[in-house]
Amino acid sequence: MALQSVSPIPHLLHSSSFSSSPKPSILASSSNGRYFIDFVGLHCKSKRTGRKSSATPRTFSHFVSSLKVKAVLDLARNNSASEESDSRSDLRPKVANLDDILSERGACGVGFIANLENKGSHGIIKDALTALGCMEHRGGCGADNDSGDGSGVMTSIPWDLFNSWANEQGIASFDKLHTAVGMIFLPKDDDLLKEAKRVIVNTFRQEGLEVLGWRPVPVNASIVGYYARETMPNIQQVFVKAVKEETVEDIERELYICRKLIERAASSETWGSELYFCSLSSQTIVYKGMLRSEALGLFYSDLQSDLYKSPFAIYHRRYSTNTSPRWPLAQPMRFLGHNGEINTIQGNLNWMQSRESSLKSSVWCGRENEIRPFGNPKASDSANLDSAAELLIRSGRTAEEALMILVPEAYKNHPTLMIKYPEVADFYDYYKGQMEAWDGPALLLFSDGKTVGACLDRNGLRPARYWRTSDNVVYVASEVGVLPMDESKVTMKGRLGPGMMIAVDLTSGQVYENTEVKKRVALSNPFGKWIKENLRTLKPVNFLSGTVMDNDAVLRHQQAFGYSSEDVQLVIETMASQGKEPTFCMGDDIPLAILSQKPHMLYDYFKQRFAQVTNPAIDPLREGLVMSLEINIGKRRNILEVGPENASQVILSSPVLNEGELESLLNDPSLKPQILPTFFDIRKGVDGSLEKTLNKLCEAADEAVRNGSQLLVLSDRSDVLEPTRPAVPILMAVGAVHQHLIQNGLRMSASIVADTAQCFSTHQFACLVGFGASAICPYLALETCRQWRLSNKTVNLMRNGKMPTVTIEQAQKNFCKAVKSGLLKILSKMGISLLSSYCGAQIFEIYGLGKEIVDLSFCGSVSKIGGLTFDELARETLSFWVKAFSEDTAKRLENFGFIQFRPGGEYHGNNPEMSKLLHKAVRQKSESAFSVYQQHLANRPVNVLRDLLEFKSDRAPIPVGKVEPAVSIVLRFCTGGMSLGAISRETHEAIAIAMNRLAGKSNSGEGGEDPIRWKPLTDVVDGYSPTLPHLKGLQNGDTATSAIKQVASGRFGVTPMFLANADQLEIKIAQGAKPGEGGQLPGKKVSAYIARLRNSKPGVPLISPPPHHDIYSIEDLAQLIFDLHQVNPKAKVSVKLVAEAGIGTVASGVAKGNADVIQISGHDGGTGASPISSIKHAGGPWELGLTETHQTLIENGLRERVILRVDGGFKSGVDVLTAAAMGADEYGFGSVAMIATGCVMARICHTNNCPVGVASQREELRARFPGVPGDLVNFFLYVAEEVRGMLAQLGYEKLDDIIGRTDLLRPRDISLMKTQHLDLSYILSNVGLPKWSSTEIRNQDVHTNGPVLDDMLLADPEILDAIDNEKVIHKNVKIYNVDRAACGRIAGVIAKKYGDTGFAGQLNITFVGSAGQSFACFLTPGMNIRLIGESNDYVGKGIAGGELVVVPVDNTGFCPEDATIVGNTCLYGATGGQVFVRGKAGERFAVRNSLAEAVVEGTGDHCCEYMTGGCVVVLGKVGRNVAAGMTGGLAYILDEDNTLLPKVNKEIVKIQRVTATVGQMQLKNLIEAHVEKTGSSKGSAILKEWDTYLPLFWQLVPPSEEDTPEACADYEKTGAGQVTLQSA
Repeated sequence: MALQSVSPIPHLLHSSSFSSSPKPSILASSSNGRYFIDFVGLHCKSKRTGRKSSATPRTFSHFVSSLKVKAVLDLARNNSASEESDSRSDLRPKVANLDDILSERGACGVGFIANLENKGSHGIIKDALTALGCMEHRGGCGADNDSGDGSGVMTSIPWDLFNSWANEQGIASFDKLHTAVGMIFLPKDDDLLKEAKRVIVNTFRQEGLEVLGWRPVPVNASIVGYYARETMPNIQQVFVKAVKEETVEDIERELYICRKLIERAASSETWGSELYFCSLSSQTIVYKGMLRSEALGLFYSDLQSDLYKSPFAIYHRRYSTNTSPRWPLAQPMRFLGHNGEINTIQGNLNWMQSRESSLKSSVWCGRENEIRPFGNPKASDSANLDSAAELLIRSGRTAEEALMILVPEAYKNHPTLMIKYPEVADFYDYYKGQMEAWDGPALLLFSDGKTVGACLDRNGLRPARYWRTSDNVVYVASEVGVLPMDESKVTMKGRLGPGMMIAVDLTSGQVYENTEVKKRVALSNPFGKWIKENLRTLKPVNFLSGTVMDNDAVLRHQQAFGYSSEDVQLVIETMASQGKEPTFCMGDDIPLAILSQKPHMLYDYFKQRFAQVTNPAIDPLREGLVMSLEINIGKRRNILEVGPENASQVILSSPVLNEGELESLLNDPSLKPQILPTFFDIRKGVDGSLEKTLNKLCEAADEAVRNGSQLLVLSDRSDVLEPTRPAVPILMAVGAVHQHLIQNGLRMSASIVADTAQCFSTHQFACLVGFGASAICPYLALETCRQWRLSNKTVNLMRNGKMPTVTIEQAQKNFCKAVKSGLLKILSKMGISLLSSYCGAQIFEIYGLGKEIVDLSFCGSVSKIGGLTFDELARETLSFWVKAFSEDTAKRLENFGFIQFRPGGEYHGNNPEMSKLLHKAVRQKSESAFSVYQQHLANRPVNVLRDLLEFKSDRAPIPVGKVEPAVSIVLRFCTGGMSLGAISRETHEAIAIAMNRLAGKSNSGEGGEDPIRWKPLTDVVDGYSPTLPHLKGLQNGDTATSAIKQVASGRFGVTPMFLANADQLEIKIAQGAKPGEGGQLPGKKVSAYIARLRNSKPGVPLISPPPHHDIYSIEDLAQLIFDLHQVNPKAKVSVKLVAEAGIGTVASGVAKGNADVIQISGHDGGTGASPISSIKHAGGPWELGLTETHQTLIENGLRERVILRVDGGFKSGVDVLTAAAMGADEYGFGSVAMIATGCVMARICHTNNCPVGVASQREELRARFPGVPGDLVNFFLYVAEEVRGMLAQLGYEKLDDIIGRTDLLRPRDISLMKTQHLDLSYILSNVGLPKWSSTEIRNQDVHTNGPVLDDMLLADPEILDAIDNEKVIHKNVKIYNVDRAACGRIAGVIAKKYGDTGFAGQLNITFVGSAGQSFACFLTPGMNIRLIGESNDYVGKGIAGGELVVVPVDNTGFCPEDATIVGNTCLYGATGGQVFVRGKAGERFAVRNSLAEAVVEGTGDHCCEYMTGGCVVVLGKVGRNVAAGMTGGLAYILDEDNTLLPKVNKEIVKIQRVTATVGQMQLKNLIEAHVEKTGSSKGSAILKEWDTYLPLFWQLVPPSEEDTPEACADYEKTGAGQVTLQSA
């Protein structure tokens, strides 16, 4: 056992008085004089802690436990992979590799403290360490529960401390102006240590710096966790004196060159990966390590010394989702502390590399070569952003300017910027074409020793709060309450909004808020003038008004370039007529392109990547204001020098060009455009021809750029098609040229445009842009639109009114509009806002292309299974091309059947024959019929990766009788999360009853559940029950409850009662059919019944965006898991992910976040409606996702903590057994369960016309539903018997014995049509087995939240008595920011006992202090909660009733209505209750609110987003994008300076003054209640002058509320008798 010092937060031990903090001591004394020693076991089994601290008083044990309990398991591999010093002898740019990038991801808690008088004190260091301790829950810990993922502080150099050391050593005191300190991680081995020191000293000497001495940093290694100690470096400080340089800038620049030279010298040494400079500067120093936050100050004894003084400190706590946290990756970095995730990192690294040859600056005196490279794919995204910032700052930019260039805000359409600060917009415009944004959620803290500051990304997706005190100290932190504060001293409180920045100038003592900082930077040069004179905008050119080719020629082109009739009719024509992408349903059940026997276009081998947990997707429809498709083309000049010529570029409003626009680019003299034709010649044979052509193409591009061309147009247009000159796949050509130019340092000098016939769908545009094209002219697609419009068929349809009339120009415009919105959606899936950052970012995975192709054209992308060679690809291309020339080709396009099943077309896994065979087997309960079904599956063409594998055994077969029985196998079966709404009530309940009979698990899907389904039936007669009259085949004892209740992005129908009655709660992060995007339930499917379950209105469509509203990052997911464990401690929490490269990393983070189950879905799942391109082109096969997840978890020691469940296209026992061998514990069945209950695969789910009533809400169709629960029971028992038979064949007695045994699989001897080069070694690899059996893993207890505040309250006899006997009580309690989800567990207890509305008692609880995240979540009626103080994110998440009041403490030093008092995303998905907040809220206030009423005094952006009911009153300023996606409820907003209108999203709501008397009364009553409960001075001023203020309020009214008495002034006349007030 390790003895640990336990005073993470010494000040709070005596919670009664906030006195100055006592010294940390090993034995902490508590208020009643007992002593506590905290023992932390090194190997706590998955219970998370081996501690029970019931006897200890609240003040102290509560703290320790809540800090240590957050410890989560994560085995760090002792990783010898090279760190920042990537051994690269040659300096040719090398492309960033996605694999390296995926293995390093992180998210965190950060903050800074700065003294405005620039006075150094030790108090600031102590405060920073205390604040770090209160951030512990924002970090992750290793499997030994002790190695943190990393924490650290950056401060100015503590000269007093170092001088006192120098005196002891007999060294002269340091000259502060000319001395620098390096904080260095060195090799542990003594000989290597000497080597490394020698290299360092020699480099300094050559550069003319004098080394004054080495100081071993005093550390206490005993408190370091086991894994961290394994990799702990030798930590020393080196003191050097700069003799020649005078200014700080010159000294820092010299040190930068030294560090780069040392890193380069070290990179060729064996110990190169063990050397790392935390900092080397004359201004700042970084102390950091792989430590838990509260261990940092105990590890580095310097930090405890009173001589350690600094005027500022930046602190950081890391939560790395990646596999092995490493010492150098702890933060802060050398400039930045970064909380977030850079989504575009691969593109950013590639572009930084391309820049290396063009970066020049006079300050480097010609030494630019010595400071390369500027990026390192093996380091984390934060480390790379840091090095880019460092380069700009060392080259003479200020820190603020560097961050404005790298992380610009969303300045377009910004009401305030454009009007008040146009020069700031000019600055961003000037840099937009020179530096692609480093895009993704990020809170960045920065300092160069003179300035300390913080800025937030354009989306504001990380919390950042700041406050200032009367003794001139400024604080910024991820959470409030991390430090005890005397509130009367606080003079201002605020938060950073999206794109905002705050900077503290230590030398002058000024604090600059957002616009002041930016204005100073923007006025440094005449950016506006330079843009006006040099930046050219491409003027739109009209579309052609007639066809260019005759119909025959169009057909031949379409055939040659691989179009099918589905592409033309379903995709292009839909886009041309409707201006949007076509939707379809039932997932993607055709073989991967590489396994298919039909020819595919190259794009089909690529799958889009999407955001999952580590960063959020964006909603491109409702949050389009942060997104842009603009892109600049032309040369990007040297970014280190500022000048007018840098602005000489052309702006395109989007990457889609028509023929005229391409023409005008080709006529732009300053671009010197060059057309490169892309055809390969096969007269000498196919072999080698494609590769040769690509190499020639790259040389031609190279030459053109060296001759000054700034625009390369790759074109496959030719007047006549020649049989022996087929076109190169354009994606390959673009990729090859892009990669070639990067590797030769020429990429910045020119842009690539594709002029191609091979591009018509959104996925294809995205691929071209992602691999380097800046724009595309899809000439054949546009011609197809024109031909379609002029065809007789279309003309007749329009004439007869069967189709809306569009002109020929309109048709092409529609097509381009659909492409643009599709592109926005694809960007948003990955959480990327700007096309300029997506360009070249390669956000794709490849399935089925071999290494030679990937290395030439798509270098750095992941292609795990290998595949086609150049010659094989050339043949596939040729198979399309020849169709244009053969005589017997049909006179119309071929239909390959890729989208819709058709005889003779592509094979579909779910086909009519299969569903007929299955119906026969389960309805007749016939084993022989089931074996025919099995035979059908066994004989199918290769359809999925697992079809390439078969079982082999090392044992003799055993009799089936010895194998575990079917009833124990079916316990592992689950059905998919299909929502009631997408499928009918009959189907949903039949599936649930069947699973309950088997004791398996059905899934509610999103949208709540009817409580009538939770009780076992006792009234069944002849298979019918009056309780569920629409079902047949019932038995007494059946229950229709879903064991797994889903909490999806929509949070519809999620009430405390729903949560308290679940066996398992599933968080849906992504869905197989369309990962990374949300869904929509069309209004016509929202019947009265469904509206009741979802707390919404019948007939009003329900939008569920991608799940980003309360999951911006891994620590937010950990918080949601915590909330669910809080409200229902008996339910396991599962997290549903979709397979993609890097999922192992994500799953590790989820396991550390304390999930009980991880579900991996394949891309082929999915039922309801989805856009075709999403169904076809996103997500990966579960075989790869499961393998990666299982193996990564094992390597991290996390596999025992979670049950792995997998689903996607399961149809039989073979699938179950294969998944088991790859590591899965449980198995999910989706589509096949629907087929077993009667689905006939009509594939019209999205139309509400399902012929058998499975996926329709129409009564007359639902009456046709044929299924009974027994059919599904039969199916699952057959599958289980099939599993038993196979186990017996293999010689194993139970499933436990084969789970994770990939050694039982081997490749089948099977020949594929396209290639023999598939490589399955990844799936067949093995990293070992879990320490526990699968049954032990499945039967472990639910993970706990550890001791929480609610447990203490529930242990209070008065509170218990009040709950049991419905009494009224009053309580006062102290609360701290580590008390998260307070009140959630109490709410769960009440909801379980009384439901959502049955409790008649009253719990009046007043909390005092700073509450943690999710304060007062899931409240029920009868809970009246008051908080005196402030709170963090997610206040009132999911409340269903009761009352919540948040007020600041009395006599504050700031004005309450100007201060931010609650965080982001408050009232998320609330279904009732009232909330009164005296002060402002953060972003997304009342998002998804469906019934709660709230009054607040100001909000951030996206207020009332997706609201479906309730009422929100804002007595102050709001941010942008108010009421986006708001389909119900009302909002009243006070607009005193007439600035509201441009901030409202007018897509749905209408804006009017409050004219209806009922509306005026509702508003007044709510404000009166607000004043009474909070004492708001703003509120009482409004009531005093009611007649003056009333006309200043706006009322926002969605269409569904237009006829209500509150919104409609003439309502009274008609039905005044019936008016009842909603509020009061």
